[in-house]
Amino acid sequence: MVKFRLAHLGLALAALGFTAAAPVVGLAPVYAAETLRPEIGKPLQEAQQLMKSGKNKDALAKLRDLDKVGGKSANETYLIERTRAGAASAAGDYDTAAKAFEYLIGSGKLSGAEKAQFSEGLIGIYMRAGDLGKANEAIQRQLKDHDDPKLRAYLMQNYYKQGNIKALEDELRAAEKSGRMSEDQLGMLANIQLKKNDKAGYVNTIEKLAANYPKAQYWTDLLNRVQGKPGFSGRLQVDLYRLKLANGLLKKPSEYMEMAQLVLQAGAPAEALKVIDKGYKAGALGTGPDAARHQRLKDLAEKTLADQNKNLAATEAQLAKDGDNDGLASLGYALVQSGQADKGLKMLEAASKAKDLKHPEDVKLRLGEAYAVAGKKSQAISTLKSVGGTDGTAEVARYFIMAINKPISG
Repeated sequence: MVKFRLAHLGLALAALGFTAAAPVVGLAPVYAAETLRPEIGKPLQEAQQLMKSGKNKDALAKLRDLDKVGGKSANETYLIERTRAGAASAAGDYDTAAKAFEYLIGSGKLSGAEKAQFSEGLIGIYMRAGDLGKANEAIQRQLKDHDDPKLRAYLMQNYYKQGNIKALEDELRAAEKSGRMSEDQLGMLANIQLKKNDKAGYVNTIEKLAANYPKAQYWTDLLNRVQGKPGFSGRLQVDLYRLKLANGLLKKPSEYMEMAQLVLQAGAPAEALKVIDKGYKAGALGTGPDAARHQRLKDLAEKTLADQNKNLAATEAQLAKDGDNDGLASLGYALVQSGQADKGLKMLEAASKAKDLKHPEDVKLRLGEAYAVAGKKSQAISTLKSVGGTDGTAEVARYFIMAINKPISG
């Protein structure tokens, strides 16, 4: 099971493009342009001074005294609530801040830019207060005016925290259709599918994660799950190892050894030597109590390759005489791995068209892999796309395409 970290759940107002000091910016010019009654103007100025000194709770107390003053004009009320919004948000009094923000947003006195700023600030306040229902309502109001990927991501995170699976899935599907799903969003979808025991949906999402964000955890989960699929053929174990090697998943000495042995059994000693050499370079082979065993396997691979090269013409002739197209396909793949790409691909291509193959989809899979080894990317992909089968060959072919196309990290 893959565990996914949701990177943005701890939200501050600043993360929404809003700071606690923002509501009081520019208040002085407003006061200068307006004539305020002393019983309003003086306490407001005192509240501002308290805020500048970091005494936001004292400022809120001063503003509560103003609530007792009767006969306030719309402008006086606006200025009081604007100051209260700044003091309350800075003091962490989210309920008071939210009411002040709501008033200001509906006052008609904010410019378009300020209204957007305060609307986002209100979302942040609701989220910090844990009132995700109101936060979502505020986000949806904003999204009606303009589609903001940042706010939409917060909406999805809120749905996830609430356990509102239906709403989250709807948002995620819409994001998927628009091509704007992030790694976090795919992770949320995968977690939901795990909880619902939607195995097919989960694997589909992990495929997207492995294709777009090729991390070891996604590839490991994907390959473990495909080999655990009912009906998966043991013949494909060597191909899974090739995918593991391509994605840097081989770590243990036993893994390098098992892959090299499987490749040798498949008749590709040159490839086995490549695997063994990588194991030595990684420090996994050639050390420890099994170092001698590692060397014996390397010696065997070298001898097998020498024998294959020595007897190549006779082997090819015998396979052709016997009409053993499966054997010719294996030999062709081995030749590609040994650096004889033109001869090996020609042999594989001819064998793949034969009608008497035991496992025709396997041969197409190996042909696609051989094209990739030979550096013929477009031919590799087109061949792999044609691979069918219900015993894992189609999935493995698809994963090879993902590995060939995977983004370069860094």
